[in-house]
Amino acid sequence: NSHPNANGDRSAGRAIAGCDAALLDVHSVAALLNCSARHVYRMSDGGRIPRPVRIGALVRWSRQRLEQWVASGCPSMERDGAK
Repeated sequence: NSHPNANGDRSAGRAIAGCDAALLDVHSVAALLNCSARHVYRMSDGGRIPRPVRIGALVRWSRQRLEQWVASGCPSMERDGAK
């Protein structure tokens, strides 16, 4: 079973990576990166991960952009907002 657990089991990221959602909520991003939801928000506020997409009051991250970011070695995204 690859269900996320409180022990920080890395299988949680594999479970999230296997789902088909194009946009991920903060809890899915946290599971993918093996960190807390609060840390995801800190990294986002600091420009260290790809910027989220806002849909009304919802905050979601593009799975494709996150996967590209991880594949490129997780570089700082500070210049991402300068587009």
